[in-house]
Formats: sequence, structure tokens, C-alpha cells
Amino acid sequence: MQIDIICVGKVKEQYLRDAIAEYSKRLGRYCKLNILEVADEKTPEHASEGVERQIKAKEGERIAKHIKPGAYVIALAIDGQQVTSEGFARKIDQLGIQGVSHIQFVIGGSIGMDDTILRQANYKLSFSKMTFPHQLMRVILLEQVYRAYKINAHEPYHK
Repeated sequence: MQIDIICVGKVKEQYLRDAIAEYSKRLGRYCKLNILEVADEKTPEHASEGVERQIKAKEGERIAKHIKPGAYVIALAIDGQQVTSEGFARKIDQLGIQGVSHIQFVIGGSIGMDDTILRQANYKLSFSKMTFPHQLMRVILLEQVYRAYKINAHEPYHK
């Protein structure tokens, strides 16, 4: 299975880069993983709704360039479906059974994701009603993808 994580911005903190590297290494046993970073737009303080829409649109155009025809696109969105780790593992397993060989997860920027990308997604996934820093979300997503593969392989990790 090919897994892409398309995300806005670079991870600046070393401890997050270390965690991303660790989970990327662990996932190498289970899938081919690519992390694709697109440039983020600087958001002025107290930006108007219109300015925020323009910023999301620019970031969305950059994201769209990486979305591959035939890939199953999962957008991380606060209004997406919330599932348990077991449910997430089943989702990944079912996609494989249905013949999906390429999953692309999309993580928006600090002010969210463009509606065009959200509408294009095959599935919207929410990890919580809470908002997380988008850089930390990469680590959380990678950990849950790794956990899903461990669950599906009936390997010890998840209790």
C-alpha cells in the first residue's frame, strides 16, 4: 500500500521531526510512505474571513497538485467522522480489500483546509473535536496509521 501524507508547512521542532522519523521508519515494514510538504502562506494577525479564504485557496491549490487520480483521499477535518483505533484499522484494511492501493491523507494549514480539497476527499476523518497544531497532527496521524497496521497484523502494540 502506498500512503502519502500531504501537509501544509514544515515541521520546525526537532522533537516532532524525530517522532515523524521514528514512525516513518516503523511504517517501512508495512507500506510505502511519502510525506509531501507544501508551502504555507503567512497569515496576518486578525486576518479577515476573506483573507483567510484566500490563504486556504492558495494552500489548497498546492495540495491539489499532489492529489493523484485513483488515490483514496482522506482529509483530516474537525467535522469529519470520529472512529476508534480499531475502526480506523478496519477502514484501512477494507480499502485494501476493495483494491485501493494508494491512500492520501491531507492535513491543512494552521487556519484549516480549503473547501475545494474537503469536497474532493473521499472521506473526512476527525481525531477529536479539539483543535491540534497541524505539525503535531502529523505525529498523531503517523502513530495511528502505524497502530492500524499493527492491529491488522494481529501484532502486539495495541491494548
